[in-house]
Amino acid sequence: MVATGAQAATRIAIPGGAINVELARDSAGPDQAMLIDWVKSAAHAVTMYYGRFPAGSTDLLIVPRSGRGVSGGRSWAHRGAEIRVRVGEATTASDFRNDWVLVHEMTHLAFPSVPEPHEWLEEGLATYVESIARAQAGLLSAEEVWAGFVDGMPNGLPRSGDRGLDRTHTWGRTYWGGALFCLLADLEIRRRTENRLGLQHALRAILAAGNMETSSRLEPLLEIGDRAVGEPVLTELYGRMKNQPVTTDLEALWQRLGIAREGRTLRFIEDAPDAALRRAITAPRA
Repeated sequence: MVATGAQAATRIAIPGGAINVELARDSAGPDQAMLIDWVKSAAHAVTMYYGRFPAGSTDLLIVPRSGRGVSGGRSWAHRGAEIRVRVGEATTASDFRNDWVLVHEMTHLAFPSVPEPHEWLEEGLATYVESIARAQAGLLSAEEVWAGFVDGMPNGLPRSGDRGLDRTHTWGRTYWGGALFCLLADLEIRRRTENRLGLQHALRAILAAGNMETSSRLEPLLEIGDRAVGEPVLTELYGRMKNQPVTTDLEALWQRLGIAREGRTLRFIEDAPDAALRRAITAPRA
């Protein structure tokens, strides 16, 4: 990574590799100690979810901007794993704790690059995994995870003129349609394996075969995930959703999971039919 006027990089060791954190230019803020803690926290969440950090060496370029908060993240791996994020110079410790952008971008590193029609899965995985990874690491409550899904998943439903995930490249279908695919896959894997395994196990197997620094057709990756859980869930679900609109009754889904939204409040119904599946998704993994 080369950045004109950049400060010397800070190297953060993580299980299986390192992250080289660099500021794009001299800046009075954000606070350096808070920034490094934020990077470590995000890396820890991703490492917990996948069992290791997705890349052996990652260059993280921080681009200071005015104001507060984290925005404008991007990941790529043309010449090694790199992430670039914009961080406000007045960003507070609370802003860093509530950030989802960096975990989202780090999650991208865990999935091989696939042809452009499948961008929905790259973005959908990052959208789905980031909140679950933060919950498993103790950075987000289960209530916050499911409230985000209840609010966000309707954006992923097909609308008039939809031609399936591979052929409908709107914002909603790319990010939340992909996330909905992941949720449906996670739940179906858990149903078929009596809740012993989930999408997380499939994704760990796919990462073992290659990360964002490699390229692949989508179908072989889905087959790797299916073999890891012993059920062809990913391949079957992709076959149904890739080139035709598939509508999901979200209200019925939330009821089965024991999720009740009452205004701004979300509560869990623990004797709902699929409440155990819901609990397992956000439970910490070894």
